[in-house]
Amino acid sequence: MFQWIEEARRGSAEAQGSLVRHFTGMALAVAYDKLQDPYLAEDAVQEAFTEAFANLHKLQDPRRFPGWFKVIVERQCYRDLRRKQFQTLPLHAMELPAGDQRSLEFVVEKREMIRQLHATIADLPSSMRIAVQLYYFQGYSLREISQYLDISLAALKKRLFDARRKLKNTLHVADFVSVFTDLYEGGKRMLHIVNGDSVGDKLKQGNIGGDILVWRELYTFGPVYTKMDELDHRRTRARYLEQTLGIPEKEYIETCELQERKLQDFRKYDEIVLWFEHDLFDQTMLAYLLRWFKEQSLGNTKLSLLCIGAYPGIELFRGLGQLSREQLETLSGTWHTIGEEELRLGSMLWEGYTSDRPEKHQRMLEVDSSALPFARAAFEAHLARLPSVSNGLGIIEQTTLEAIAGGIHKPYELFRKVGDKLHTLGMGDLEFWYYLAKMTEGPDSLLVIDGTAPFPDFKRAVPHFQDRLLQVTSLGREVLAGKTDDACSGTIDKWVGGLHVRGKAPSWRWDPERKSVVRIAESD
Repeated sequence: MFQWIEEARRGSAEAQGSLVRHFTGMALAVAYDKLQDPYLAEDAVQEAFTEAFANLHKLQDPRRFPGWFKVIVERQCYRDLRRKQFQTLPLHAMELPAGDQRSLEFVVEKREMIRQLHATIADLPSSMRIAVQLYYFQGYSLREISQYLDISLAALKKRLFDARRKLKNTLHVADFVSVFTDLYEGGKRMLHIVNGDSVGDKLKQGNIGGDILVWRELYTFGPVYTKMDELDHRRTRARYLEQTLGIPEKEYIETCELQERKLQDFRKYDEIVLWFEHDLFDQTMLAYLLRWFKEQSLGNTKLSLLCIGAYPGIELFRGLGQLSREQLETLSGTWHTIGEEELRLGSMLWEGYTSDRPEKHQRMLEVDSSALPFARAAFEAHLARLPSVSNGLGIIEQTTLEAIAGGIHKPYELFRKVGDKLHTLGMGDLEFWYYLAKMTEGPDSLLVIDGTAPFPDFKRAVPHFQDRLLQVTSLGREVLAGKTDDACSGTIDKWVGGLHVRGKAPSWRWDPERKSVVRIAESD
């Protein structure tokens, strides 16, 4: 866009035409909001473009063009309002296409719903009304609208949330977006891919149109591979998950094959919407799916993304599963179209995450990841699971020992405390119990449970597990104090993405000060 502005300043008719095509819809929405007449709005926009091109040399910063042009459109509208008295005309007129055999009752009912929809939108405050028109009726992206209206993305999303809440109460329908889709898009076939059963169940109970695919995977734990569907890779991973977390091998393989068959059938949908959040659990899923879709021919299927790291009124946002059915419904339609930039970045992140070369993992923190704004923090948390340069503990073990040393001794309370502090990981309870069990193993353990008792088999229901007590051992206290390096014990054996960390004194470590993977010299 900025290149168009520079060329338009030099009198390029082609660049001026590009600006007209890009901004006409936005300008018409603003002009109609002021004039309530489609023909007067078109005239005002045409005059505004003429004025803008005549004064383009006065615009010092091309990045300010959207807001600058909006002011010109509004000023032209005010001129027209002073000059003319006009009669309001309807925005949409409904006619049956030739040969359409639907009943007159259907046409009248649909026309009345459209009339009611536009009348209700017209009653919204001006700021909400324009946001709704630009986003739903004109099809502009949130970023484009925020630039044009000169407001932040957060403020724009808040306007759309508030507008939809008002429309829901006034129209007496479950959700404005479902009405809009039925009226204007014929009820598109949609597939929503979500991160867990809780979210999937709420969407099914609510009024989100389309099919739901719950993506069941735990890419944050165990061995992962760039090509997860290769038979040998799948079997290796399935055996590991059964041995460590108690997930039956057969069940895991069947689940993978079932969800992949559903994914392979994506072309029967008009739109695929990915619902994910900020933590590593979700960002690894997102990276995997983006790489998968990058390798497909999408055809006429649109790919969209909803990815959030906060929700109004929730102080510590852990994920979409926290939201009620009604809160999830407010997010409907706020997703944005996934482009080549997101697909390329997601593919690069997945290939880096599953690599057995530490330098490729470090590379994930060095590339421009702004197209997926939560990726950097999530993959930084991923690398913090490596043994640290100071005492050989990963971030999970370090945070767990600190919490127990600070007075939290019961498992469930400990899980909540560590989970809140490390919410960027999105760690589940089975994964956490596994880490606890490993820390209590062997004669040189970092923790003990109930003095000397072995850690309970968390893969089965254990009575009174919540009442067991954990304590830091003398070795654990030495490691916490930095007097002993836990990585030199020779007991480390864990997967950190595609990196298998094991053996005595692994040379690749995480430096939290530099936020970097470093290689330390091997001791004699």
